[in-house]
Amino acid sequence: MIEIPEALAAMESRDRRFDGQFFVAVATTRIYCRPSCPSPMPKACNLRVFPSTAAAQQAGYRACRRCLPDAAPGSPDWDVRADVAGRAMRLIAAGTVDREGVGGLARRLGYSERQLHRHLVAALGAGAQQLARAQRVHTARLLLQSTRLTVTEVAFASGFASIRQLNETVRQVYGATPTALRAAAGGAATPGEEGLISLKLAYRPPLAAGALFGFLAERAVPGLEEGSDRYHRRALCLPYGTGVATLRDAGGHVDAELRLTTLRDLPPAVQHCRTLLDLDADPAEIDGALARDALLAPLVTARPGLRAPGHAGSQEAAVRAVLEADLGAEGGREAAHRLVERYGVPLPEPVGTVTRAFPATERLAVATDAGGAGLPPASWATVRALATALATGAVRLDPGADRAEAQRTLRAVPGVTPAVAAHIRMRALHDPDVPLVRDTDLTWCVASRTVGWAPDGFGHRSDAWRPYRSYAHHHLRAARTAAPMGRTGASGQGTGAPGEGAEACAVT
Repeated sequence: MIEIPEALAAMESRDRRFDGQFFVAVATTRIYCRPSCPSPMPKACNLRVFPSTAAAQQAGYRACRRCLPDAAPGSPDWDVRADVAGRAMRLIAAGTVDREGVGGLARRLGYSERQLHRHLVAALGAGAQQLARAQRVHTARLLLQSTRLTVTEVAFASGFASIRQLNETVRQVYGATPTALRAAAGGAATPGEEGLISLKLAYRPPLAAGALFGFLAERAVPGLEEGSDRYHRRALCLPYGTGVATLRDAGGHVDAELRLTTLRDLPPAVQHCRTLLDLDADPAEIDGALARDALLAPLVTARPGLRAPGHAGSQEAAVRAVLEADLGAEGGREAAHRLVERYGVPLPEPVGTVTRAFPATERLAVATDAGGAGLPPASWATVRALATALATGAVRLDPGADRAEAQRTLRAVPGVTPAVAAHIRMRALHDPDVPLVRDTDLTWCVASRTVGWAPDGFGHRSDAWRPYRSYAHHHLRAARTAAPMGRTGASGQGTGAPGEGAEACAVT
């Protein structure tokens, strides 16, 4: 945990990089803030430091209505950490406690409720119920100040069990009623399209937005996604229904437009969007760490703030990784499009060209018409085996999954290679530190730059890139895309050094 002198230094600098990584409170005012809050500096003797908003709220502090500490990006620690606290935080952010309770969260993690509580209090200063409560009240504030939903609708969309519970919690955290909190922000948002929720998603700058949205646009599956280097739109499979998210960078935040079949899916929909765009990353820390390597330094300089995108559907990401590995990038997209058209979930109404959500793995596991989906028999067999493993729980790719265990179980699925399993771990589980598996992008960089080491030795050198090896992969991929060299395969991907074949990370 950060000490008082370091917290004071961060507050004096007003550096937004620290927002969301810890929170500061003043004992005399009983208010907690983000470190960059423009309020006057407190005396050191009155300063308190908390690892989470939930811990500050539990200690009796109210949120600052000037800096809105709950609106800060999430801590990047929860993307990096693979321990039980990190896994629990990812599940809480996805709304697991609201749907399954603390007992359901503990079962997913393989701990008793008491053991889980001890782990979370040690890491975050609060238990699962308090952490989920902090998320609910943050969602409620967003909806009160950015939509025209009634207070009743806000209560249930945020995960509260009753209007009374919402009123009490908002009053405790913000020192105001929901109606007063809305009025303080200038009243409800202006009327918009019915069923459309518009939110602002914070991130830590810089953000290489063009590279991020371009990456997603290159891989967009027709009917499921659309986009350009300026925006991304896609269908979402959510716990209670479907939705469509439209995301655009607005400089300092991402504008998110969400259309949901039920408001109960709002928290997981927001988390899907944040994971997809990697909005909780700390680019200054990541870029600084990677730039210490002579190979990566010019790549980081060329693309500051490059993100390692996650995925809005972990099971979808796994199936698509198999298709791309077997059929190439373009062939994989076409095959995914046919699966969406044949087995996908129709949306209540189209949004742009987005008409269907990706098919559930339960549906793919029992589907038998490989010819109708246009897949080669071998690829279809791998897809069905993977879908069966996901549907039965033999492979878990939910936010709380143990990443190393997930990769091991993926390797046990017939047809899933080490490179595909690594790619699934990187995107479906949003792991920032996946080691490269004989990666053609790395081979290209080694071949095109004089750095004094051979492709066969990259494994040892890449250890210095921990815990951000996934970001190194994206820098190397982006460099090759910007300046292709060497031989190319049927899919247009570089084939790398001789003999790298199917293990050469055909998926990107």
